[in-house]
Amino acid sequence: MSLPIILDCDPGHDDAIALILALASPELELKAVTTSAGNQTPEKTLRNALRILTLLQRSDIPVAGGAVKPLMRELIIADNVHGESGLDGPELPEPNFAPQQCNAVELIAKTLRESKEPMTIVATGPLTNIALLLTSHAELKPKIARIVIMGGAAGLGNWTPAAEFNIYVDPEAAEIVFQSGLPIVMAGLDVTHRAQIMSEDIERFRQLDNPVAAVVADLLDFFMEYHKQEKWGFQGAPLHDPCTIAWLIKPSMFTCVERWVGVETQGKYTQGMTVVDYYSLTNNAPNTTVMMDIDRQAFVDLLVERVGTAYANLR
Repeated sequence: MSLPIILDCDPGHDDAIALILALASPELELKAVTTSAGNQTPEKTLRNALRILTLLQRSDIPVAGGAVKPLMRELIIADNVHGESGLDGPELPEPNFAPQQCNAVELIAKTLRESKEPMTIVATGPLTNIALLLTSHAELKPKIARIVIMGGAAGLGNWTPAAEFNIYVDPEAAEIVFQSGLPIVMAGLDVTHRAQIMSEDIERFRQLDNPVAAVVADLLDFFMEYHKQEKWGFQGAPLHDPCTIAWLIKPSMFTCVERWVGVETQGKYTQGMTVVDYYSLTNNAPNTTVMMDIDRQAFVDLLVERVGTAYANLR
């Protein structure tokens, strides 16, 4: 049986690759895609989700755009990382189908109601849509098996010294999600910075000789340029968002701990910080499975294998 999932994302290079991996994996059944603002403006992230699904010839998957700004703040976007389109680098097709008439929260709620079993929500962007869902449709919580998040960190931030980008964009939404009482799985910077793609890995995608693999290689080439900055100290480019999908497919690749996590919304220097009670100093019961390490080679091998086999005949 495939695991039914909903992907809420803000494509974004690594979101696009997470979407590609999800649809290449028979262990998962992607029921809907919703988009949030974050890596680019809401109009561009919605268009990018439609472009990737058009590339994959999956116009059967319903798509809806979500909130245009965070719950209580002005929108911040990461166009310095992802470029003018949000997916700069490859040549992508224009969308050949339209999004749903409803918004993201309505599509997620509808998909949950219609599911015969609790579903997993994967959120790889700011958590605005998910917080709005939980506050407006609390009756649907039993229909959610877990929420797997790319965001936060137990250690250092990447947008401020303390905060990772997705959580920083809408910390109030993130706090709602973490304190929802639902099972949360967090792929933060602790693990995603270890999930680096190297130049030789990009060549493995290019050698697959299928159109999706070529797009993945071009996405990674562009993404690599930003991460070559000396301040990061990376050898390659950290591939954040696909860690969520990889964990669902093969959790044995990851080292995880169970900890309580809260989100700082007021701190002068720490807004958007995920406070991970690593040593159980607060006496709060754990609310999150926190990914801390990854078998990088197994992660890369999984990506290459799935992109190769799933899209070999796609032309």
